[in-house]
Amino acid sequence: MGEEKKVIVFALGTEEYGVEVEKVRTIERMQPMTRVPKAPEFIKGVINLRGVVIPIIDLRSRFGLDELPTTDATRIIIVSAGDFEVGLIVDSANDVIDLDTDNIDNPPEIVGGIKAKYLDGIARVGEQRLLVLLNLEQVLDRNELQQLERVED
Repeated sequence: MGEEKKVIVFALGTEEYGVEVEKVRTIERMQPMTRVPKAPEFIKGVINLRGVVIPIIDLRSRFGLDELPTTDATRIIIVSAGDFEVGLIVDSANDVIDLDTDNIDNPPEIVGGIKAKYLDGIARVGEQRLLVLLNLEQVLDRNELQQLERVED
């Protein structure tokens, strides 16, 4: 048995994804955003969360998936990677599970139309369930986020 890794499970369509709990600051309901001119299309805007301005990334748009209207289940997962904090818009987020690292495999080239560079691995959970683990460093491309910071100045 390998090490245990605790992850937050969220959904985009019918696929389940995971992000390590220690990188998640909070999970918020959808809220009004301020659009940022000249920002990449997948950045939907910024929010002021308890005095901190945070850029919000639409994961569907980032992954090239069709956008869907916001529902009561839509959430913003606030994550940190290095010096950056960003929000990720997801279809729903409502589970925390422990993964055995022995049950995590390298991702194939493409999963559900999403390129492998955004993925950290595929975890087997039980007999039937697969969980796609995100590579936050790739989803939160530093150059694009630094570009956003310059726009805010």
